[in-house]
Formats: sequence, structure tokens, C-alpha cells
Amino acid sequence: MRLFRSLTLLLALVAPSAFAEGTYQVEMILFRQSGEPAATRQLAPEDWAAGAQKIGADNERSPALNDLVSKLQGSGSYEVLMQRAWQQSVGTEPGKIAVTSGKEQLGHFPIEGTVSLAMDRFTDIDAQFWVNQLDPHGVVVSSERMKQTARVKNGELTYLDNGNLALLIKVSPL
Repeated sequence: MRLFRSLTLLLALVAPSAFAEGTYQVEMILFRQSGEPAATRQLAPEDWAAGAQKIGADNERSPALNDLVSKLQGSGSYEVLMQRAWQQSVGTEPGKIAVTSGKEQLGHFPIEGTVSLAMDRFTDIDAQFWVNQLDPHGVVVSSERMKQTARVKNGELTYLDNGNLALLIKVSPL
């Protein structure tokens, strides 16, 4: 009986990490409070996506949080800047994805950033985004920056606040 209890305990400790590895749908909404953008002194770096994979066309997914986007936009207090959904393999080692919106100019996008995810018993999220103002030649003249990390329960909608910019993100198993 003692061996059975020890085996059960060992399985309980190992099982969460074994089941965490897999394919997940990631959906995010980047938004700001209405009003003037809060430009920071730090412009988006040239290597903003260093080491990150781009979202392939075959990994794009239809967003599911459209009702929430409608509520944010309808409130008059928030401006939705970007809504994206994709599938990605998530495991115990962080996987970094480059997320963009708008037309690329000289290696930059109007909205660009990375989302790094790792999963075990909880989901570790590291999000970093820049909302750029580009001049007519495509040079970044000002940026708003958001950088947040969080450890959250798997499958929950998570709110990450960074002053003027905020992010809602949900990581769900497929």
C-alpha cells in the first residue's frame, strides 16, 4: 500500500508538466485608453523580434473574443489597436512569437511586438509591444512601449496593464 501511495504522488507531480506540452490557441487584444498616446523616450529597437518566430499563414486562427472587442470599442473609453489569434506549440521551454499589425517599412510595423509563452502548472507570459509612429519614409519617430510578465492559470483570460496600453490574452488548448 505504501508503494501505491508513493507511485500516486509521483504521478501527480509529473503529470501536469507532461500534459502541458501541446498545441494551443493564443488570442490577444492590444488596446489603449482613448486620448493622446503616451510616447516614450525609448524607440522600438531595430532587433525588436530577435529570436522570435513569425506567425505563419497556416497558424492564423479566427478570433473568438469579438464580443469583448465590441464592448471595448463601444465604451468610448478605449481604442482597440490590434486583435490577433494563432495556434502555437507551447511547452515548458519558452516559445517566442513575433506579432505585428500594419504595413512593414524599413523593418518596422505600426504595431510590433513579441509574446513568449511557457507552460507547466501555470502559463508564463512575457509580452512586449511597441506602437510606433512612422514618418512618410518609414522611420520610427516615436513609440509607446508595453512590457509585462505574468504567471497565470492555464486557459484564463488575462489582463496585463501597462499605463496607457493594456493587453488581454488567452491561451487555450486546441
